[in-house]
Amino acid sequence: MSENAPLPLTSHVAKGLQGSARVPGDKSVSHRALMLGALAVGETTVEGLLEGEDVLATANAMRAMGATVERLESGIWRLWGRGVGGLSEPETVLDMGNAGTGMRLVMGLVASHPFTAFFTGDASLCKRPMRRVAEPLERMGARILARSGVRPPLAVVGTDAPLPIVYELPVASAQVKSAILLAGLNTPGTTSVIEPEPTRDHSERMLKHFGARVDVGPGPKGGRVVTLHGFPELTGRQLVVPADPSSAAFPTVAALIVPDSEVTLPEVGTNPLRFGLYETLKEMGADILLRNPRELSGEPVADLVIRSSRLKGVVVPPERAPSMIDEYPILAVAAAFAEGTTRMMGLRELKVKESDRLAAMAEGLTKAGVAVEVEGDDLIVHGKGRPKGGALIETNLDHRIAMSFLVLGLGSELPMRIDDGRAIATSFTGFVELMQGLGARIEGSCP
Repeated sequence: MSENAPLPLTSHVAKGLQGSARVPGDKSVSHRALMLGALAVGETTVEGLLEGEDVLATANAMRAMGATVERLESGIWRLWGRGVGGLSEPETVLDMGNAGTGMRLVMGLVASHPFTAFFTGDASLCKRPMRRVAEPLERMGARILARSGVRPPLAVVGTDAPLPIVYELPVASAQVKSAILLAGLNTPGTTSVIEPEPTRDHSERMLKHFGARVDVGPGPKGGRVVTLHGFPELTGRQLVVPADPSSAAFPTVAALIVPDSEVTLPEVGTNPLRFGLYETLKEMGADILLRNPRELSGEPVADLVIRSSRLKGVVVPPERAPSMIDEYPILAVAAAFAEGTTRMMGLRELKVKESDRLAAMAEGLTKAGVAVEVEGDDLIVHGKGRPKGGALIETNLDHRIAMSFLVLGLGSELPMRIDDGRAIATSFTGFVELMQGLGARIEGSCP
């Protein structure tokens, strides 16, 4: 089969998921580890790096700008950085694949360097708007040249005289915040971002871990102000990447909806600004235990033990969205198996992900026999315990849509099919094999 040919997959009802499996490393942490390792002085080693296509695109971008990035036979990654402000102009176009996080954050790195970098991505990424990150970077002195709607392909013309700014995010976004902070590394003075509500803080944690000075304080209306002091000397570190809570969400929900299941997922990141899904599942009645809580490279982790549970519908408030924005598709699947109505509020951000995830989940759940409504930015799922299933889902090359509906098929009355599972490799290499190892029935294989 050609690597460009669609990869259809089918999931069948499972009889009970059992066992322990470590899901891949956290994608957000992996991206940032590569970028800060490329800026640090000396050697950085990274254990547990997510080796999905998105993160590998970031690794290639760091190489293209002069950092030494290599994978050892042991699976550990080693980097020799260039120092803050030491990146060099890439000779080729930076192809970020499907990595929206990678593109936005690397745009921030380039913005305060005196060279031009050209960015592109796959068909999905080239449909996604970059205006929100372009605006603050242009205020700092960079120029962004792009297609209409500020969509890739695009060019970032960096500046040799970057300006520190105080920027209030119009919409809570960890990616935009992180791009500004990364640009601020090579900028004099202090660069501040005002968040309307707290977003995931992997950048702040890792910047501190590498030696940067980052101040975090209260902001207006319950938000936060994050301030970075420019021109730090970042020093190479040894890092261990936690297991990704967004990836862990799929076997977690699978274990909850398949009767007679008990699954253990070790070393899952429990960062409170990423843990909204698990908080919500517990409100729904999920049996999830956190064992052996500890810290890895500045990030909190624990071993999750998940047992099948009877779930009930809940209301998910909009202020929880930043802590679980990537997990709403799989939460919608859990809601389909719950008794009663689940209302997920404030999901505007889902409309500009790899696909319009709000529309995709509503359409797919409806095909699977679930009563669904979309009211503005709210998704309303009327659960009745066990959906019928039996549908073919068009994933539009969205990895989370693909995995969510494969999980649904493990507990529905009839099998679920997806038209193409290739995109799963962008974030969760070995997903099918991991789920099969726990007892799932999924036909086909993913890269």
